[in-house]
Amino acid sequence: MRYNKIRKMDISNGPGVRVSIFMQGCSFHCKNCFNPETWDFKSGNEFTDETINKVLDLADKDYIVGLSILGGEPMHPNNIKATTRLAKAFKEKYPNKTIWVWSGFLFDRDLKDKEVLNYVDVLVDGQYVDELHNFTLKWRGSSNQRVIDVKQSLKNDKVVLLDEEKELVGV
Repeated sequence: MRYNKIRKMDISNGPGVRVSIFMQGCSFHCKNCFNPETWDFKSGNEFTDETINKVLDLADKDYIVGLSILGGEPMHPNNIKATTRLAKAFKEKYPNKTIWVWSGFLFDRDLKDKEVLNYVDVLVDGQYVDELHNFTLKWRGSSNQRVIDVKQSLKNDKVVLLDEEKELVGV
């Protein structure tokens, strides 16, 4: 398991100031992906307990409202174990901060039974489709992608889209 980079103060991947980690490796290879350097599963840095501790330490500031996990593909079988470990540790330490995850996998088809979703607040799901790109969309690049309120979706056993007025800045 590997990661590409960690941003200690990210304002573009979710609401508020967040810590972001980009997992390494993706098999989707979407046309005009904004992060093709994360495709190779062998590149990047080794994901270890020290990686988790670094993310937790970076988030230990009042102005950090949450963690964003992107890629690459954080939910790929090669990465989901690390993503789950990180999300669980983050929620245990910071229960009132949010976790946002971006994935090409679909919530209702691929992910709804995965342990990681017990810790995730918002999931942006669906592969980026260049032909559906829209600059006006919030938190996603193409109109096929959904911004999902994971807690409400699990509770109601159906996809519940995030109310963008509320945005889940803090739980």
